[in-house]
Amino acid sequence: MKSQDIAIVGILLAVGAIARFAALYAPLPPFLVPNFVIVFYCLAIMLVVPKFSQALGIGFIGGIISALISHSIFPPGNLISEPIGAVACLFMFQALRTKFSAAPAVATLAATFASGIAFIVIVLLLVMVAPGVLFKAFNYESMYAFFSAMMIMIVIPTAIINTIIAQLLYVPASRALSRRS
Repeated sequence: MKSQDIAIVGILLAVGAIARFAALYAPLPPFLVPNFVIVFYCLAIMLVVPKFSQALGIGFIGGIISALISHSIFPPGNLISEPIGAVACLFMFQALRTKFSAAPAVATLAATFASGIAFIVIVLLLVMVAPGVLFKAFNYESMYAFFSAMMIMIVIPTAIINTIIAQLLYVPASRALSRRS
């Protein structure tokens, strides 16, 4: 990755972190708050189109940022879920960018779903299943209820909002970068 690409990624991750931090304290219902870290690491990936390992690194840095400013039930889960989202974004964007004008929206949607589902599974395994097995309180109904509630109340609305924001920001950002070169 060229140094200018690293600068672009760094700036976008910093903007995402600041926007995410500000959004946490905005007077919005929790299900209407976008995850700006995902939006901006997706923008970085779509603008730079890094290699697989570089996208994984971008996602890991996004995971560190999310873990540090998250109010979620298990913040370290972001260290795994965000790299998964970043790789999903890269693969989806590479597959669609020459075929579909809404490729940024679809890639961000895929990234948000991949990250959200991975996070829910991590929380289920580490926070619910492991203690539940130890204390013989685990059952599949509670796991299904938790997964369904998280998907409906958090992941799906966040994915929709992230998708809209990323598509709106991608065009001006790509134009700004193309003028520079």
